[in-house]
Amino acid sequence: MSFTLLMLLIAYQTRWVYPEIHAYFSQAGNLTGQQLATRSRDYLQETLDLLLEDSLNEENRHQAHFQLELAYSLFDIGLYHNEYSCTRPSLAALDELKVKLRSGEGVLAGDLRHSLLAPIRCLTEIEMHQLDRRNSVTAAFVEDTRRHQGQVLIGSLAIFLLGLTFWWMHERHRRSAERATRESLEWMTRALSDPLTGVGNRSALHQDVLACEGQPMGLILIDIDFFKQYNDCLGHPDGDKLLRDLARLIDETLGGQARLYRMGGDEFAALFDCADDGVLTGHCERLVGGLREAALHHPDHPSAATVTFSVGAARFIAGQAGFDAGYAAADQALYRVKAGGRDGWQVAQVNAVADRSDLNLEES
Repeated sequence: MSFTLLMLLIAYQTRWVYPEIHAYFSQAGNLTGQQLATRSRDYLQETLDLLLEDSLNEENRHQAHFQLELAYSLFDIGLYHNEYSCTRPSLAALDELKVKLRSGEGVLAGDLRHSLLAPIRCLTEIEMHQLDRRNSVTAAFVEDTRRHQGQVLIGSLAIFLLGLTFWWMHERHRRSAERATRESLEWMTRALSDPLTGVGNRSALHQDVLACEGQPMGLILIDIDFFKQYNDCLGHPDGDKLLRDLARLIDETLGGQARLYRMGGDEFAALFDCADDGVLTGHCERLVGGLREAALHHPDHPSAATVTFSVGAARFIAGQAGFDAGYAAADQALYRVKAGGRDGWQVAQVNAVADRSDLNLEES
């Protein structure tokens, strides 16, 4: 918009200034009067010089008559007739002088004073008046140009400030949009993460599965054995610390290759790309074995002195139906481990046909 306004201002300046300059320097209209009067006066002056020579011969008389005709033709214009009262008497005197020169009569000094000096004086008056008019036109033109330049300067400054205002409004809107986007992303991140451990939550697990639709995925469900007893014995602050420590332990054990989620109070899930069952089995073994090596003390474990895991896993093809079947299979495998005494793992083989899943269990 600012650029368009500036172009319109330049176009206006071009259409206003150039015709004025052309009109002035081409000397159109009444301003040519000074030049005509000057030329006519020069011719009359030359005629007077020829007629005042001591030896006035026929050649000089003809030359004087020719100069007089030229002066008369430049003098006899409508502008001078309309604006100057001395024009008509001066032309009449020149007519009389032309008649005398054509007839060959002698021209006396008194005749010259009446016939030439009065027209010369009239032409001089015209010259001075036309010069004053030209000066007036020039002054008006300069004043108009100065005023127009001021208008152009003020208009350009206004357009510049308008452009700055538009830029500021655009920057303000852009920053506001960026802030809103950033806040939305932060809100979405908080909405899809567990505030205690910083890993994803159940909603994040569903979104990540749908984002990988059609790909083979592995799902591991991890349950902390006798976590309630741990909380009851040591208190919830220590229980919260254990959850954070176990989230880091799971991530490190899986080598950062899986996305982690907290599904509930003491249950975690891990999701990762998995093309064969060997990868799934290896992850389960490392999880259970890594926790045993960490030897985190559990003061109220019924059958062990350290914290233990119950792990169930399954492999599935990402998608809503595949995830439902895989989650159900991994969950059943997890509860089989818990029913078998905990501190172990099982992998379920999923064959999703309609709404039925067949479980072939591999366990440790």
